Amino acid sequence: MSVLNDTDNVANSSAPQPALNTSSPGAHRAEILENPLRTYLLGIIISICGNILISISLNIQKYAHVRQSQRDSKPYYTSAVWWCGVALMGIGELGNFAAYGFAPASLIAPLGSVSVIASAVISVIFLKETVRVSDVVGGSLAITGTYVLVTFAPHTITHITAHLIQYYIVSWYFVLYLSLEVLLFCILLYVYKKRNVKHIVVVMLLVALLASLTVISVKAVSGMITETIKGQLQFIYPIFYVMLVIMIASCAFQIKFLNQAMKMFDATEVVPINFVFFTASAIVAGIVFYQEFEGLALLNIFMFLFGCLLSFLGVFLIARNRPKIKQQDPDFIALDKIPSRSHTDKVQPEANTQTYGSLAAKLMCNSASRTRHNS
Repeated sequence: MSVLNDTDNVANSSAPQPALNTSSPGAHRAEILENPLRTYLLGIIISICGNILISISLNIQKYAHVRQSQRDSKPYYTSAVWWCGVALMGIGELGNFAAYGFAPASLIAPLGSVSVIASAVISVIFLKETVRVSDVVGGSLAITGTYVLVTFAPHTITHITAHLIQYYIVSWYFVLYLSLEVLLFCILLYVYKKRNVKHIVVVMLLVALLASLTVISVKAVSGMITETIKGQLQFIYPIFYVMLVIMIASCAFQIKFLNQAMKMFDATEVVPINFVFFTASAIVAGIVFYQEFEGLALLNIFMFLFGCLLSFLGVFLIARNRPKIKQQDPDFIALDKIPSRSHTDKVQPEANTQTYGSLAAKLMCNSASRTRHNS
């Protein structure tokens, strides 16, 4: 009898509802389907394929940069190879976006470790980078952690509708969570901007707090688009466009702070810290907003967190002390380090003059050299 009632509730939830009823949480929980294995696996496969495409695109762009620097000809953005990498990255990001509509956010975010593993493998095979012991150990830990978290992650899939998003967004625990997040963000922004504290943890925490809103909004938009494709129109609800604006704004500011971090710190520091902070914020967002751990056994929670820890450690080992793309020539000696006054006299024009880098500058250097020899 209870099975029939559950079926009726699911059927009723797919019908158009003229008004929002926030007083009956059971009506929204009836939209949850237990163990829809096909949908769950589809989200995992889409996310893995998307992350592999992202890693391929990054290595293609890296190859384009290296080739252009060796040829010393046109800018990198004129290369067809570089644009091919950009296109692949766009497809990969779309795959990650779609995956949030099929699987829990707390599972899709940690699968970003697949991109780091694939990137390390591709760089060794095609870019001829050196295989290190830390790469092998880190890759093994990351693969093991990914398997563990996929196995013990929450398998409950929720139909993301506009009514469900509205119900979640006015819940007291999300209002409290959002208030604390805004307060912490303002404090960190004050420390970063006004106090001029440029520590990597401060910048990455700013990115992580924005990433939490990004994950919530991305899953909401992706889920509502998925429901619309299935036949239940969601574009008529204002909450869809609210989430769309939040998604675009949070992504833009997240990219801004990430670019600042990449300018101030090395990529080997930014990549693992960003992965850990982003994954942690995504898991917390999934737990608080979408209640993805509700009803999950304690053993599953412990093993899921253990799998995340293994992935974190693996990504850290892979990204640690990666070789830089551009390295200074070890045979290069700065001009001011060469003894003898005749070599340290300033004959090169200023960089802000019209003759800098021109034929006139070369003639100036040659004439100065001839004057020295004649004297």
